[in-house]
Amino acid sequence: MTSVPGPSSSGPSSLPPGGYVHREPGPLRRALPWLVLAAILLGLGYLGSVLVESLQDKQKSFSIYFVERGWVRFLLFLLAATGLLALTSFIGQRLGMARTGRRISYWGVLGTQLTHLFLMLVVLVAIYPLVYVLIAAFDPRNSLFAFPDFENPNILYRSGLLPNLQVLSYENFRKLFEGFTVPLWQLVLAVLGGAAGAALLLMKGVSKLSGRPEGLRTPMRWAGWLLLGALALIVVFMTPAQFTGETNESKFVLSVRNTLLVSGITGLMAIILSTTAGYAMARLRFAGRFQTLLFFIFIQMFPVFLALVAVYKMLTDLGLANTFTGLILAYSGGAIAFNTWIFKGYVESLPESLEEAAMVDGATRWQTFLRVVLPLSGGMMVFIFLNQFIGTYAEFILANVLLTGVEQWTVGVMLRSFTTGQFSTKWGVFAAAATLGALPIIALFYAFQNFFVGGAVAGGVKE
Repeated sequence: MTSVPGPSSSGPSSLPPGGYVHREPGPLRRALPWLVLAAILLGLGYLGSVLVESLQDKQKSFSIYFVERGWVRFLLFLLAATGLLALTSFIGQRLGMARTGRRISYWGVLGTQLTHLFLMLVVLVAIYPLVYVLIAAFDPRNSLFAFPDFENPNILYRSGLLPNLQVLSYENFRKLFEGFTVPLWQLVLAVLGGAAGAALLLMKGVSKLSGRPEGLRTPMRWAGWLLLGALALIVVFMTPAQFTGETNESKFVLSVRNTLLVSGITGLMAIILSTTAGYAMARLRFAGRFQTLLFFIFIQMFPVFLALVAVYKMLTDLGLANTFTGLILAYSGGAIAFNTWIFKGYVESLPESLEEAAMVDGATRWQTFLRVVLPLSGGMMVFIFLNQFIGTYAEFILANVLLTGVEQWTVGVMLRSFTTGQFSTKWGVFAAAATLGALPIIALFYAFQNFFVGGAVAGGVKE
């Protein structure tokens, strides 16, 4: 038998441990990102030139203000801002080196400053539509368009970027509350909930400033429960008889109540269904378990509107059409697959020894689930509730098909009713209603943002 000698460790064909040989990228590979960037810039330049040519003949239009060689002015502004940042970066680099005694890269400082400039421009572009809609909510002229004021010396008004702020009023918001009657007990609950919310915000600010939140946790918990309890009682016991206005917009608060009721119950149903199903998938071994998980993945590939006909037929046969019960069941059924996978991944990240110790002490599987797993899953259950609540709050297609009658509408369906008329679109009321309708989501997301962000990744780590 002859043996074939392996490659010498010192020879040119030897490989390092693992068999990986690092090779520097070639010139083409190093130049590829710059070529892609150049192609993008050329494409943007071409689109800009086409846009300028298309607007040259419209500079006398009543709705478009044309700035002669405006793109040159914008580039000069960017050049001036870049030069100012270059100067401040140089000064900051020298001061930093003098204070720390360490070498600081000038190009690194300048790159950070330019990144901040780019991010500020992106934020301005992203925030502008929100500010515009907010201003339109206070504009009683029922228009989303801010026509240019060619005589105004301010370029923001002359170009139509800002509407006329002198005509703003609360007229659109007044229409949303027209004919709305509030019983005394609801007023008392609203005052208690508002006081609890204000106290909660105050204690949260004090805890952040002091750096010692331990002493305020119990009062904050009680304030939070008082706020949630007051809101729940108002939402559950509010009736359509309290809305005596004759127009659709006067019943917008009722649509918010309907949406909060449907979304809240759907969120609770999602917790009940997904926690039990997710725990069973993670800990129990039964026939069809793997096939059920694959089926959950399979049904996620199809959008909801493909099942509209089937869902409508089923709810009609069951006598649940145009009812909140039918809508809640439809939403809850669609929430099982995704939330089950999320909770399954979270349970698998928990040490199984905790459950084994409980069962050694005599606990059943159900008692282990209730007394061991669920207390450790508070953050995940909040995430599931918020995820389902926000998803159903903004849902429109299914609610529009199942619900008929203005007293049954949710926020999405009500907002659509403001824009259905060809010549009677209520843009001002639409903007005001959209502003008020977004407040519950903003409040929930702000209050539970830590749970929302943490829960989104909690099931991705296996201990």
